[in-house]
Amino acid sequence: MSRLDVTLQERHEAELRALLNRPEGHEAAAYVLYGVSRVAMDPWDRQSRLRLTSYRVIPVPDEDLISASDKHVTWSTKSFLDLCRVAKAEGLIVGIAHSHPGGYPEFSTQDEKNERELYRLARNRNGAGVMLASLLLIDGEICDYAARLWIDDTQPIDSDAVIAVGARLRVLNGLSGFSGEAFERQALAFGPSLNLLLARLKIGVVGCGGTGSAVAMLLARLGVGQIALFDEDIVEVSNLNRLHGARRDDADGMRLKVEVVARELAGLGLGVRPVVIPHWADADEARDALLSCDIIFGCTDDHAGRLFLSRFAYFYLRPVIDLGLAITPRGEDGQVGNMIGRATVLRPGTPCLLCRGIAHPHRAAEEELRRAAPAEYERQKREAYVRGGGNPAPAVVTFTTETATMAVNELLQGLTGYRGDGGWAAQRIRRFDLGIDRLQGAKQNPGCILCVDQGYWGRGDVDPFMDRVG
Repeated sequence: MSRLDVTLQERHEAELRALLNRPEGHEAAAYVLYGVSRVAMDPWDRQSRLRLTSYRVIPVPDEDLISASDKHVTWSTKSFLDLCRVAKAEGLIVGIAHSHPGGYPEFSTQDEKNERELYRLARNRNGAGVMLASLLLIDGEICDYAARLWIDDTQPIDSDAVIAVGARLRVLNGLSGFSGEAFERQALAFGPSLNLLLARLKIGVVGCGGTGSAVAMLLARLGVGQIALFDEDIVEVSNLNRLHGARRDDADGMRLKVEVVARELAGLGLGVRPVVIPHWADADEARDALLSCDIIFGCTDDHAGRLFLSRFAYFYLRPVIDLGLAITPRGEDGQVGNMIGRATVLRPGTPCLLCRGIAHPHRAAEEELRRAAPAEYERQKREAYVRGGGNPAPAVVTFTTETATMAVNELLQGLTGYRGDGGWAAQRIRRFDLGIDRLQGAKQNPGCILCVDQGYWGRGDVDPFMDRVG
């Protein structure tokens, strides 16, 4: 049987709380439409997984309500069947949500009976293969939500986690476990709950060069339990000044960067479980691992990779922290120009990399051509259809590592709010040459289909993948 987890957009979680918390203390109900991502095999637990992402919250119409008390809520199924029709037309999962205002911490026997009947109604309406999601808001201190999914009318799949993503990332179904002694002093700063959260998180690092290797090492030393490493490149001598853990024999042996970083993570003895994905993040072979991650660090310096991850953040409600470092080469006067590190958080509600002017489709097309058809790329470069290149970008280990630290600290802000209640900074710029930080806004394109339109937010799996053509 598949595993299950549920991610809610922060705005949807707020809508649900408003709809389900009745002032008179009665149970209440609402509907949720979900996108779904299907993971054939989670690389850590080696099982298939379904990941639901909230797409739309719909109130139960007042005229459908039959009765409610602090022990029950009953409503007509007319609106439910109408929603089944919408879900089938849009390729979404239909879901119900209700509350237990008295604090009963799990689904009741009556809940199970009612949901089984609703599942059968949905199956009769939409046919074989239909699924029904159920979300329970609990009035308790330990556990806020429980969730499960009916894929047949025998026994539902209980959710491993319910997460809300927005200005911060919050786990809504409690934390349990044991934090090792290696992280005791970290708990003195943030409390033991952060260590428990980090231990259960699955974080992807896309690009394992100067910034990516530093990010991975920092995550492991924070106590992140599962880290996926994505990169197709090998170690070269020119990487040795900044790729954490790399040695000269790695370059001589043409070892993959992901293998070198995974070796170093495992060698720390901190319990991290690294997964090696020797492919670019947009490769089919990388998809299961990418979809299994809760958060992604984008440490790639190419436009194609950045555009891909930018899209991924909105479709799958997986926050992407994109890193960048730009150093202007030394001029004739012997002075270095601008030295700028950047950390950008991509999630519903923030500008995408296209609107920020960080990633450019034309440059991405050139990069994809170079990967897929290098001979044709060289021909077009000779004929000036694509930009020339070949000059390496400046790189200094202290600045790549500090950029990584800045990004990982943004993760901590998103998990703990240690800077206050403002949540993640959408984009932080650090001027190494001036010794200053600043937060940077962006003017969004009113027609942007990613960060303005909202039609892709939480949409999950579609065909073609993330609606990418070509």
